[in-house]
Amino acid sequence: MQWTPDPALVVAYRATTRRDPERHRRIAALDETTLLDLYAGLVRTRLQDITLKRWVKTGVLSKAWLGTGEEAATVGPVHALDRSRDIVAPMIRNAGACAEMGMPIADGFRAYLATADSPSGGRDLHVGSLRYRILQPISPVGDMVPVVAGIALAAKLRKEETVALTWVGDGSTGAGAAHEGFGFAAVQRVPAIFIVQNNQVALGTRVDQHHVPGTLERLPDAYGMAGGVFDGNNVLDAWAATRLAAERCRAGEGPMMLIAETFRMGGHATHDEREARATFPAEWFAAWGKRDPIGQFEEYLKADGIPTDTLLDVEARVEAEILAAEQEALASRETRVPEPASALRGVYAGQE
Repeated sequence: MQWTPDPALVVAYRATTRRDPERHRRIAALDETTLLDLYAGLVRTRLQDITLKRWVKTGVLSKAWLGTGEEAATVGPVHALDRSRDIVAPMIRNAGACAEMGMPIADGFRAYLATADSPSGGRDLHVGSLRYRILQPISPVGDMVPVVAGIALAAKLRKEETVALTWVGDGSTGAGAAHEGFGFAAVQRVPAIFIVQNNQVALGTRVDQHHVPGTLERLPDAYGMAGGVFDGNNVLDAWAATRLAAERCRAGEGPMMLIAETFRMGGHATHDEREARATFPAEWFAAWGKRDPIGQFEEYLKADGIPTDTLLDVEARVEAEILAAEQEALASRETRVPEPASALRGVYAGQE
């Protein structure tokens, strides 16, 4: 479906970048190269999802977990970090973080195809690689919170300026491991950033069905943690909020919890799209669709004088990256099938 900009929302998008003076000061200092890198990241993440969805429709995969509509909540925070020393722990729906941290796009596709040359050697589609400072996610929701708290504590004890960042969904905030991790991080004042990605639904459970206030803005207060809210569909607001949080972490001010308000434009996975459409009224999908993070940022950039041809060049370059990565991954599926014995390797620490 063709996206058409809503003039009122275009104005609101820019207003969001100006409402917080500290965030606005940092956004105003961004150069064109950085802005185009953010745009490329959004397009890259969307095209990865489109490729996976096409694979499902054509029988290459049985299902995929997508983050369509939530790209800004992933791309903005990653670009706000120092990617040469910071560490991220994405959820499966933040898989776009991997490419933005420098992992080859083909590796993300290979993970879904379970090839021997995928980051996990064909074991798991949850993508990560310490080579690129990406922790492979744990399937049970919320479990990465204490892991990231521990990594941040190690950085603090070693007097490193590393910041560890992870995302959790609104539903994950009810998991015991997440509560323990948040509390530990706050007490130990570790340099960690926790992004609570409120996409309005946990599997098929709406926020108002599992969280009494219906919103999550006050959640940081429950742990004595500094925090804030950002527009999860506005990549600049996401970037600036995370940049400020990282600065505070490096200054020794302890962890930060950021609430990203966004919306998942689909199901928990591709197999339950119909259920997702039944969970919310059609008007919700229409309203959030008008706030598409890529379309709105494109309008912002054009209003700032970046030519349409420049943006089309970025899109063409990223599209070529995705196509090449897809072909590379599909070739691995034909030639790099894991040996059965490989399932026993690396199960225990120190084991080859």
